[in-house]
Amino acid sequence: MTSHARRLASGGRIDRDSPLSFAFDGRAMQGFAGDTLASALLANGVDVVARSFKYGRPRGVVGHGAEEPNAIVGIGSGAASVPNQRATQVELVEGLRAEGVRSSPYKRLAAAFAGLLPAGFYYKTFMASRRLWAAAEHGLRQTTGLGSVPGGADPDRYQTVNQHCDVLVAGAGPAGLMAALAAARAGARVLLADEQSEMGGSLLASPLAFGGAEQWLADALAELQSHPQVLLLPRSTVFGYYDHNFLAVVERCSDHLPSVVGHAPRQRLHRVRAKQTVLATGAVERPLVFAGNDIPGVMLASSVAAYLHRYAVAAGERLLLFTCNDGAYGVALDWLAAGREVAAIVDSRAEPGACASRARAAGIDVVAGHGVIEALGGKRVQGALLAPLNADATRLDGPPRRIDCDLVASSGGWNPTLHLSSQAGARPVWSERAVAFLPGEPRQATRSVGAAAGTFAIGDCLRQGAEAGAQAAALAGCGDGHVAVDLPDAEAPAEQAAQALFLVPHCRPVSRAPRQFVDLQLDVTAADIELAVREGYRSVEHVKRYTALGFGTDQGKLGNVNGVAILAAASGRSIAETGTTVFRPAYTPATFGAIAGRDVGDLFDPERHTAMHAWHLRRGAAWENVSRWKRPWYYPKPGEPIRDAVARECLAARNGVGLLDASTLGKIDIQGRDAALFLDRIYTGGFRRLGIGRCRYGLMLREDGTIFDDGVAARLLANRYLMHTTTGNAEAVYAWLERWLQTEWPQLDVQLASVTDHWATAALVGPKSRAVLGKLCDLDLSNEAFPFMSVREGAVGGVAARVFRISFSGELSYEVNVSARHGERVWEALMAAGEEFGITPYGTETMHVLRAEKGFIIVGQDTDGSMTPDDMGLGWAVRQGKPFGFIGDRSLEIADHRRGDRLQLVGLQSADGASALAEGAAVVASADPPASTLGHVTSSYFSAALNRPIALAMVKNGRGRLGETVYCPRPGAGSVAARLVDPVFYDPEGRRMRD
Repeated sequence: MTSHARRLASGGRIDRDSPLSFAFDGRAMQGFAGDTLASALLANGVDVVARSFKYGRPRGVVGHGAEEPNAIVGIGSGAASVPNQRATQVELVEGLRAEGVRSSPYKRLAAAFAGLLPAGFYYKTFMASRRLWAAAEHGLRQTTGLGSVPGGADPDRYQTVNQHCDVLVAGAGPAGLMAALAAARAGARVLLADEQSEMGGSLLASPLAFGGAEQWLADALAELQSHPQVLLLPRSTVFGYYDHNFLAVVERCSDHLPSVVGHAPRQRLHRVRAKQTVLATGAVERPLVFAGNDIPGVMLASSVAAYLHRYAVAAGERLLLFTCNDGAYGVALDWLAAGREVAAIVDSRAEPGACASRARAAGIDVVAGHGVIEALGGKRVQGALLAPLNADATRLDGPPRRIDCDLVASSGGWNPTLHLSSQAGARPVWSERAVAFLPGEPRQATRSVGAAAGTFAIGDCLRQGAEAGAQAAALAGCGDGHVAVDLPDAEAPAEQAAQALFLVPHCRPVSRAPRQFVDLQLDVTAADIELAVREGYRSVEHVKRYTALGFGTDQGKLGNVNGVAILAAASGRSIAETGTTVFRPAYTPATFGAIAGRDVGDLFDPERHTAMHAWHLRRGAAWENVSRWKRPWYYPKPGEPIRDAVARECLAARNGVGLLDASTLGKIDIQGRDAALFLDRIYTGGFRRLGIGRCRYGLMLREDGTIFDDGVAARLLANRYLMHTTTGNAEAVYAWLERWLQTEWPQLDVQLASVTDHWATAALVGPKSRAVLGKLCDLDLSNEAFPFMSVREGAVGGVAARVFRISFSGELSYEVNVSARHGERVWEALMAAGEEFGITPYGTETMHVLRAEKGFIIVGQDTDGSMTPDDMGLGWAVRQGKPFGFIGDRSLEIADHRRGDRLQLVGLQSADGASALAEGAAVVASADPPASTLGHVTSSYFSAALNRPIALAMVKNGRGRLGETVYCPRPGAGSVAARLVDPVFYDPEGRRMRD
């Protein structure tokens, strides 16, 4: 087992009484509770943790949080493994198994020929020839990527929670904690989320930020925990900021536990609707770009300090600090206090100020006006080259010299974490004062505070957080914007101005110098960016795509600003003129499991049941899935095949009485002064003159004149209609109606409500249906009092009901609609009343046969989105000359819609009267190939009433070909001859449904 080679004897926030065993790349190691995988690896002397994306170069830990680009590891094995995790954010647990991203043979080959693989080489080399690309694609794909996707089903559980709050605070550093305290004291509902395992932000890595910082942190957290309206979410990343102050937060519930108890989720997605947000997301230290800056042992200065203070880990022995600002000097002093050696502090500024004096007084060599132009080493830093710089650090002012060290800590300033504010619509704005991009004008109810707003002094962060929290609470309706908050004494000493240094010059030109990496995760160098400019790219978004700058899982947290600055210099523009890329969700990668939650497998899509579902189950129904609904397909008796069961059900409906659960049909209640006018525009037929209590078949068209949906609409009152839609199109039709109301006709006084789930519908079908219903209702069912295409209200089985006399079967039929809670009761009453008539429940298969016998179409089965009313023989449903027209009316005049050879609905009857035609089969003109295709079969069934197969088909100029013989090929079995006939096979006069 590897020893704690770099662990300090004391200090840190780790629990030394709780040792933990883990393995990395198969090597047994040990850490402590409170470690991250990264801190434990550093403590165990591990230098190389992964290989780079493009060149397979050895890479070590650079940061200590979400900004980490190199230490990408896979956790676990098999289906439970989790790829592409940052070792800096993986909490150490007993028995953890991790592997770094390994180097494939392809990557090693790429590294050997790295000089021939600049940015965009694959576009210019391989895509010029289709054959060359086909040969190279496999190898290229092997060289890219990070971890491996685990196989098998994910065994972990996930959860989704909806949250509402007055104020959401993202980030629990000093500014975020103060904002949460102020908002909570104002009485606001507060949600405070922070991605770290402990709340405190920078205070955890800099315990001496101000006097009594540790006690202040403990008191602040205790007070927040005592507020009943405050929800604290550690280990929770706010990864997405969407419209209308909707934010997505992923909470890691059990990743830090060695085992999960019961059904506890691994991660939980919080979908938060916040009235106000405070973004206290902090800032990320910007690395300095110099040659060899990717060698293991080159780290961020703040990260060196974080490992030292929080984890009691010294990332090396001999430190070389390279900075262009005062803030990093404390790292060298802390390093010295920890008993380690400081090789030197290299400051690019000629006159660093008071901080340099304090460092020199501590015995540290401060080399001012110099830069580290190159790190030396292979799998670990062994030294560095220093050289004097001119005043603005754009060129060398003398020869380089070597200094020995095993750790280079660099600090180029701080980049406010703008990802969430950018997602919220605030375009980043360049600030010369802060030498960074700052949040622009917010477009949502949000404000950035602390380091996220470019405020780095700890006292100013605390004050800004308190003011923002109080203001956010007031805007959310809590308090007046003034809350008494005691601010700790945290005044920072005055600092010398930082120097804007984004690319350290080298003895050689950028294109010939050893690689100066800008984006460590995707191996993007300064030379790549300059090449992009020479290739003609000037837009930062284009350069991003050409070079892959900021494309990685780190979203450019370390490299973005340096890359923009290098682009600006190469193209002769300022950074402000060049601008920056826009950050998109997710802030850090979110697992598909957390996003999907429990909506996987059987729960992937809602399963909808009608009110009579339990009855159908008891009766042994076979099921058909129709647009999320579970619909009875047919009701087989023991040992009865489907053909016999459907034939029995069909004959019952034709000769006696059948009962169908039609509850799934879409039902939309349409009310308002302009309801009739609205329907006149939506449907091809007229509805303004439809009498109260009457129904009419309606056909909807798209703007292009093709059929969208059909159904029956009834006029219940002068200004109230009930529209029926097909089951599969119910949601689409409702959205369609809303679209036209909201975007095209907002002046109309019309209100819509989907009431599909509110009504249970039992369709009594057959010549005995009037007798069955008459036993249960108080309505006059005579043909004179209750004619076809009418609706009446009364009581059925003692339950208030709305009864429609409409038919999708061609038989006398009554659709009984009752409140869904009474659906099963009324269904059972109808079954009991019909027992003497041999009442038979039937399912969707029988419904299809009955409607096909009558030539009734099903939208989506007999139509395919290209059919017009005339194609389907429904020209009678189109009323020409309506004063306000209807959707799609002018498109019906398109020349293509009036062609004589368009597909038209016809019936097909096999010549031998016994052969069935397959749905989807082609209809051709000749039995001998080659034969021209005339159309295709859309519906095909065996008709028990006619005792032969029937089919519907779409055939070119079909109505003009009636009586002709056509053929339907069968794979490997010749073809079936069929005659084109009228699509209405049964009761063509329609007397049965009208009498």
